[in-house]
Amino acid sequence: MQVALKQIIVQPGQQLLLNDISWQQFETILDELGESRAARLSYSNGWLEIMVPLPEHEKDKEILGDLVKILLENLEIDFETLGSTTFKNDRMIQSVEPDACFYIRNYAAAIGKTSLDLTVDPPPDLAIEIDITS
Repeated sequence: MQVALKQIIVQPGQQLLLNDISWQQFETILDELGESRAARLSYSNGWLEIMVPLPEHEKDKEILGDLVKILLENLEIDFETLGSTTFKNDRMIQSVEPDACFYIRNYAAAIGKTSLDLTVDPPPDLAIEIDITS
């Protein structure tokens, strides 16, 4: 029996953990879910986590991201923010979507980019992940 991706519902604040997912299956899931999704995905060596953040999580993410921006601006440090961009590395069989990320030292490498290839482009200098456990 096979279950269609659209049949799976993950409530805010919950996670779905799947094992034995190939890299190709992960790529297909990313494509099917598209860019305008509420769910966040992370993948590591066959394990796929699908998580839907709570509104509280999003509020904390915005506050912390704004504080980083204010600090960098006050210190007159150039930066580029890419929000919750998906970072994938198929050679490492890893993927992560931080809640927010910043290019600081490598900001020039991220300016104007619509996608990043971690085999060529540098990773972000700062990644923020909000973890609300209670």
